[in-house]
Amino acid sequence: MPEPALLVVMGVSGSGKSLIGAALAERLGIPFLDADDLHPAANVAKMAAGHPLDDDDRWPWLARVADALAQASTTGLVVACSALKRAYRKAILAGAPGTRFVQLDGTRDLLAQRMGARTGHFMPTALLDSQLATLEPLAVDEPGVIVGIDATPAQIVEAITGKLFD
Repeated sequence: MPEPALLVVMGVSGSGKSLIGAALAERLGIPFLDADDLHPAANVAKMAAGHPLDDDDRWPWLARVADALAQASTTGLVVACSALKRAYRKAILAGAPGTRFVQLDGTRDLLAQRMGARTGHFMPTALLDSQLATLEPLAVDEPGVIVGIDATPAQIVEAITGKLFD
């Protein structure tokens, strides 16, 4: 029997990490966690004020993400987490070695449109360009897959499961 899946659905803001992550977790029958919920209050306040996080802000948060994944090694877990840089993914893998990444990939126009349409989220559209500049796409030597977001959520989840488990 395969080990329970430990997955990080990653990408820039507006890529659908939370929506797709929750749908993927439901499809796999495992828990879902939005890593935004693990941010310290100071990080949320900084982003809400329109200021991007720096690495000093992110390291403790990434340690929390890795810890959540490690604690779920017997149940499986899908985490929605930006994980924009390779170093961030390495930090997650150091704490939860069996983790695989699913990068959600879309055009800047599509991402901006999605960010502008959502309500009640702390990440302003103005920070999209800084996130795109920071993004280091998932490399071929990293565990995971890249999936386009120009489809319905059900089609995206189907593409992810097909790439990861077929």
